[in-house]
Formats: sequence, C-alpha cells, structure tokens
Amino acid sequence: MSFFVYLILSKHKDRWISYVGYTNNIEKRIFLHNNSKGAKFTKGKYWKVIYSEKYSTKVEAMKNEYKLKKNYKLRSKIKLNFLKND
Repeated sequence: MSFFVYLILSKHKDRWISYVGYTNNIEKRIFLHNNSKGAKFTKGKYWKVIYSEKYSTKVEAMKNEYKLKKNYKLRSKIKLNFLKND
C-alpha cells in the first residue's frame, strides 16, 4: 500500500493558507476536505492539491509530513512556485 504526503492550498480573506497531511487515498482525502469532512482547520474552504509525494510505508509518510509541517520556508517556496505558475 502507498501513502502520500500532500500540501493543499486555499484562498481565505485575500490571503493563501496551506495545510499539510498524509493519507493512503489522496483523492478521497481531498474530497473530504472540500466537503467539510476533513480536518477541523480545513472546513468551509475549497482546497487544491499543490504538492504530493508518494511513500511506500506509513512511517515514512508520517515522518515526512511532520518535516513539511514544520518547515515553513519549504512550504512557502512550494506555495510561491505554484502561484507563480498558476
């Protein structure tokens, strides 16, 4: 089974906000986020996947999710790169 770490982005009150998570079914997870069934932070907003990476184990995915959540410089770089190319 594969696991994914993902970064999603949403516009809220003229600014962009991001959320990092991990899952074994990325399509289902984004559907849940966009239908207010995901994490409490993501409710009521429309989210778009701007980054995802595949891992072979849950442990790997969880470790890298934690790293991405804490690395605000990398999150900003991914976000800016996406907005520049969008």
